Amino acid sequence: MNRLAIVGPTASGKSAVALEIARRVRGEILTVDSMQVYRGMDIGTAKPTAAEQADVRHHLVDLVEPEAQYTLVDFQAAFDLATAEIEHRGVAAVVAGGTGLYLRAAIDRLTPPARYPEVMAELEREPDTEALHTRLAELDSLAASRMEPTNRRRVLRALEVTLGAGQPFSDFGPGLEEYPAVPYRIIGIEIDRPTLDQRIEARYEKQMSDGFLAEVEALADRDLSRTASQALGYKELLLHVRGELALDEALELAKQRTRRFARRQQRWFRRDPRIEWLDFDAPEHLAVRVLESQTTS
Repeated sequence: MNRLAIVGPTASGKSAVALEIARRVRGEILTVDSMQVYRGMDIGTAKPTAAEQADVRHHLVDLVEPEAQYTLVDFQAAFDLATAEIEHRGVAAVVAGGTGLYLRAAIDRLTPPARYPEVMAELEREPDTEALHTRLAELDSLAASRMEPTNRRRVLRALEVTLGAGQPFSDFGPGLEEYPAVPYRIIGIEIDRPTLDQRIEARYEKQMSDGFLAEVEALADRDLSRTASQALGYKELLLHVRGELALDEALELAKQRTRRFARRQQRWFRRDPRIEWLDFDAPEHLAVRVLESQTTS
C-alpha cells in the first residue's frame, strides 16, 4: 500500500477512518496530534483507547509528561524514528491527525528556524501586536506582508527569528506557502459545519461522562507546560477546577473555542492542493472507498 495520510478537523472522524483502514490492511497508525503526545491527557485529547491500541498499534502517543516542553522538532525526530521502524518491519503505516503544522513537518520535511527564548521573552513584554508588526515591517517587509498585523503568534515568531538569527525571517524560504510533491496520498474528510458542530457537542458530552473532569483535576496541581495547559477543554476545565468558572460556563467556553479551532483547521487543510477530499461518512464506508481507490490509482 502506498503511504497514506488521513486528515481533517477535530471530531471529523479521521481517527476512526484511519483505524478502520489499518485494521483492514493489518497496518499501524502514526498519530499526528500535538496534544496526544502528553501522558495522562487521554480523554480530552480523544486519544485512542486501550482497546483500540491493543487492536491496532499506534505510534507517537504518550511520548512525554505534560510538564515537558515538546517542540515541533522533537515530534519530527520521533516521527522519523517511528516511520523507519515500521518500514523496517514491512508493515503498512497510516498517518492520521489534525495538527497541520506537525503534519507538514512530518511529511514535507519542514524544519522551522531555531528558537531564541531570550529574544521572545523580551518581545512578549510589548502588548501592542500591531506595533510589533510595524517593527517587523521595518526589518523584513516581505515577512510582514505575509501575515495579519493582529496575528500575534506569527508576528512574534517572525520577529524572534529575525532578531535572534540576525537575518530576515523570509530568508528561511517559502515554508508553509509551498506544497511540494510527497510520497504520501493525503485524504481529507469533508464535513459541513452544522454536522461538525453537532459532533463537537456530542464529543464533549461523552468525554464528561467518561471522566474528563476527573482527568483535569488530576492535572491541576502539576506544572503543565505552556502547550499542554492550552489544550482544548483542559484550559477551560482548569479554570473551573480553580474556582474561576462555573462548570457549565467552562464547558460552553470549551465548545466555542473548539468550534473556532475546527474552522481554522478546515481553512488550513483547504489551502493544500494535494489533499483529496471525501465527503463525511461512516468510517467503514470511507475506509472501503480509500482502499478501493488505492488499488486503482
